[in-house]
Amino acid sequence: MAENMDDMSTDPEFKAWAAHLVDEVIPKMKGSAMTISLAPSPESESDIKYAVELGLSIMLDKPIVILAMPGQVLPEKLRRVADRIIEVDWRKDPNAGQKAIADVIESMLGDKS
Repeated sequence: MAENMDDMSTDPEFKAWAAHLVDEVIPKMKGSAMTISLAPSPESESDIKYAVELGLSIMLDKPIVILAMPGQVLPEKLRRVADRIIEVDWRKDPNAGQKAIADVIESMLGDKS
């Protein structure tokens, strides 16, 4: 990977990642109705994938749903940009997490069936 920001435009790994974003991630996000993502843990200060996907969600004007563990501290600006925050301990009860997500999707998009 590039040693510094100046090297990024010529770095083969960066070019491959950028191509992946343009060819795969952006079209998938454009085709989705909303973004649902796990809040990054406080230990992961530089989750680049999360940051790029969050930025794309904002730029594509997608509703943003964030899944967080109960009591998880989220940055204030992340809270502001989220349309919904679901606090659920999916490790203890995976079904509760699935139900919470389904309920939010239904309430945000309506039942299309």
